[in-house]
Amino acid sequence: MGRIKTSFVKHFGREIYEQHAERFTDDFEKNKKVVDEFAWFKSKKMRNILAGYVTALKKQQRG
Repeated sequence: MGRIKTSFVKHFGREIYEQHAERFTDDFEKNKKVVDEFAWFKSKKMRNILAGYVTALKKQQRG
């Protein structure tokens, strides 16, 4: 089973995904760089969690 994401991760992740969906891919490493551009915080751990969540959203959308 996966880890439960906090409401902050879900809210901010969906927000940047909806605004910039064309910039995200199925690749976690590329998504880390994109999330880093839009994140106002400098925590590497939070950036990685958000990048993982956005990657999962992208994979769900592709089906």
